[in-house]
Amino acid sequence: MRRTVGARLVIFVGLVTILAACGGATSAGTDPTANDLPGGPAGSIEVSGSSTVEPITALVQEAFASANPSVGISVEGPGTGDGFARFCAGETSVTDASRPIKASEAETCSAAGIEYVELQIAFDGLTVLTSPENAAIGCLDYHDLYALLGPESEGFDTWADADTLAAELGATHAPYPDVPMVVTAPGEESGTFDTFAELVIADIAEGRGADVTTRPDYSPEANDNVIVNNLSTNPTSLGWVGFAFFVENADMVKAIEIDGGAGCVNPSVESIADGSYPLARPLFIYVKTNDLATNTALIDFIDFYLSDDGIANVSKAGYVALPDDLLNAARSAWESASS
Repeated sequence: MRRTVGARLVIFVGLVTILAACGGATSAGTDPTANDLPGGPAGSIEVSGSSTVEPITALVQEAFASANPSVGISVEGPGTGDGFARFCAGETSVTDASRPIKASEAETCSAAGIEYVELQIAFDGLTVLTSPENAAIGCLDYHDLYALLGPESEGFDTWADADTLAAELGATHAPYPDVPMVVTAPGEESGTFDTFAELVIADIAEGRGADVTTRPDYSPEANDNVIVNNLSTNPTSLGWVGFAFFVENADMVKAIEIDGGAGCVNPSVESIADGSYPLARPLFIYVKTNDLATNTALIDFIDFYLSDDGIANVSKAGYVALPDDLLNAARSAWESASS
């Protein structure tokens, strides 16, 4: 059975509390709402991970650095999976993630002695896109998306090639136009890929005995801006990215409404925040608590990240801010881990 967004949030908040208890450090932190850092700490911090979360962290880093020029902070976004690989190898102190850590990744971290705290920092709405010229496609449900992008759609060159599978599945918005379908989307290293597979593909694939993955016959792209550009330049394209990349390029691409069973819903700040948009998801940062005792700059950076000034960058980056209860849960988890 498909879990609702609300049910997933309960799980995520629980994970925040559990991981904070397991990953506590011996070094004292400061008030997570504080943003006055006179003089500034010295040190360096390396952040890797999700390309979706990268714009938020980059804005936080920029604001923090203006008051703390002595701290060197690098931020990169190769993808959630690649970020966890580096994080669990001890190469980074912070990793951005557009999905929770997988059990296998947590085991790798544990085996390497890496302790951490998981902090939810925002909401995103995974956004399915096409070209504004593609007037024939306005809304798709999960069965439509599976027929077009799932593991059984390999070899479909046109939208209409998916008609038979869509009819078998009971897709609501088929038949499709008989025009070329050019897919550009994230690759397997991306949390955005994993989330799409979990939310859209998993239940249908498992019921049909198929692999929980997408069709393999497209060229995966790690750079979300390249995905958007490719989708915008092909009149019958199809793909998906995080909500902020759509907002930033709304004049170049068209968001396809998603029907999760209660009708077609357009991705927006309001629909993502209230959970009515079916492809809403949480965004996280993971902080290596082993490093807190030796890197006070890391404590100050995360304090600032979760402060009112720092977390304001969620909205500035085009994502959806947490309600007070979830933001306070993240702040409490961080306070426990850093004290």
